Amino acid sequence: MLPFIQSHPLVFGALLILLDVLAWRIIPAEQQPWRVACRLLLFVLFSAVIIDAGMSPLQPPPWSDPTLNLVATAMEIGWWLFGARTATVVLGLLMPRIGHAGRLLQDVLGALIFLVAVVAAAAYVMQLPVKGLLATSGVMAIVIGLALQSTLSDVFSGIVLNTTKPYQLDDWISIDGTEGKVVEIDWRATHLLTNKGSTVVVPNSVAAKTKVHNFSRPYELTSVSITLKVSTQVRPRRVLEALERAIQSVSALLVNPKPKVAIKGSDLESMEYEISGFIRTGENKTEVSNLMYDLAHRHLEAAGISFTGEDAPQPSSRPRLLLEEVKIFRALSHGEKDELSEAMAPLAFSAGQMVMAVGEVADGLLIVGTGVVSAAVPDSTGKMVEAGRMGPGEIIGEEGIGCDAPSQAQFTALTACVLYRIDREAMSKFLETRVEVRAALIHLRTFREQASRNLLLQKPQAVKKTGFLSWLQKKH
Repeated sequence: MLPFIQSHPLVFGALLILLDVLAWRIIPAEQQPWRVACRLLLFVLFSAVIIDAGMSPLQPPPWSDPTLNLVATAMEIGWWLFGARTATVVLGLLMPRIGHAGRLLQDVLGALIFLVAVVAAAAYVMQLPVKGLLATSGVMAIVIGLALQSTLSDVFSGIVLNTTKPYQLDDWISIDGTEGKVVEIDWRATHLLTNKGSTVVVPNSVAAKTKVHNFSRPYELTSVSITLKVSTQVRPRRVLEALERAIQSVSALLVNPKPKVAIKGSDLESMEYEISGFIRTGENKTEVSNLMYDLAHRHLEAAGISFTGEDAPQPSSRPRLLLEEVKIFRALSHGEKDELSEAMAPLAFSAGQMVMAVGEVADGLLIVGTGVVSAAVPDSTGKMVEAGRMGPGEIIGEEGIGCDAPSQAQFTALTACVLYRIDREAMSKFLETRVEVRAALIHLRTFREQASRNLLLQKPQAVKKTGFLSWLQKKH
């Protein structure tokens, strides 16, 4: 074998290069150290073969035969490129591609290594005038740079972003009004995954020039806010109190930093109010803001204030207006609702007072008129876990009225509340004559029981209050 190698060094060198390509493809990418070790060993063997054959990568081939000289020149140029490739994979093993900074630095160093290899091969092997080549390449670089001005702007902007690090992978950010999670940062652009499930590609030059809002720093928080206008004829204190109750109804809003209600401005006809708070980064911001609008409307209506401005007209009593909002009574006629509203008795609860305990069999149906009520269910240890918060138009006690079953949840007033009670006798008539009402109560009970089971099956650290926003949005 050794005599063959010594007699045909160029053939054996070509076989080593082919063997390197095959080994790189055969060895799995997960076994990166073995791939690098195999390539390093083959490069050493390749170097030994061409040196033993009398060739040097620092000099042109010594043979005068044109064919032999051409093949030897190709082998020496291949040595420089083979060495550059080996150096880059060794560098990749020593410097893992972790994060945007690691990938960008490794790519830059790899490009420099190959540039040095090409220039060295041109100077030592092909005996080209490197100074003239560099001068010519400089002119070409200017021409190419002008042609690729936009692309180069993105590349250098990517280097600036890597240096300043206004955002990193997995950060939740907003660039030029486009909001999403950073899933990739490459040479040209930043890739954002929006809360709608689509991917937005933002050029790095745009990200470097525009305002970047990073919701993941310094904390894993995302701000959410809504604005609405109310007539200046309504005293601001009434509006602020109603909106404060709306805030307390949204369990998705974090307690710290504390959500707040503020007056943003005023004109002759209306005052502008803003409700703002924070949710965990990655939560469905649109869903939370929609819920905030819905609850603001319900609590303003409960306070007798129109969402659009002036005090809401009161053609009917408050109990009668509530029945229009409760889903289970929507099948009733106007006359039946008028009759039922006359049987609704108001009950006042102070903040912290228990409305209904776990295991209690309700002897009447309760409808939240004003305020906020917290619903909590016991876990396997007996600890109460909040499942949701209830506002105006939602009902309590459907288990007792529907099938004399005990309550599976504990209901506590978070704020001062007024609830309206419909006793069993008043409800029995409609349960017997209206199949829709009984079916709606059964559906509600089944839905809440399933929601409670889903909540308790989750791991404690994975429990998120926003998981049951749909439970809060159901007006019963």
